Amino acid sequence: MDSTLDAIRPEIYDAIGVAGFALYVLNYGLLTVQRDWSAHVTYFVINWLAASLVLVGLMASFNLASAMIQIFWIVISTVGIIIRLRRRRKPQFQSIRNRGFTPT
Repeated sequence: MDSTLDAIRPEIYDAIGVAGFALYVLNYGLLTVQRDWSAHVTYFVINWLAASLVLVGLMASFNLASAMIQIFWIVISTVGIIIRLRRRRKPQFQSIRNRGFTPT
């Protein structure tokens, strides 16, 4: 009895993995030309998605070292997302000087 995952053709897994690679390259390119900075949650979401897609792509031709790298990127990107989202929730207080007031 074949499982559902066995019924998927290896080319589909390859295409998913290549899509993950494309996201990695896109994200790094955006970072390089300063279109997207690593301080934004978007950077980590794209990294998380890229690693997840590459990990799925490895199901057709598994490689332990590659899987470990992708799992690392998923974990570290999740940490980055959590940190960025927590920063958004904290109230941002500006100093009087930053609001245009000057001491007299």
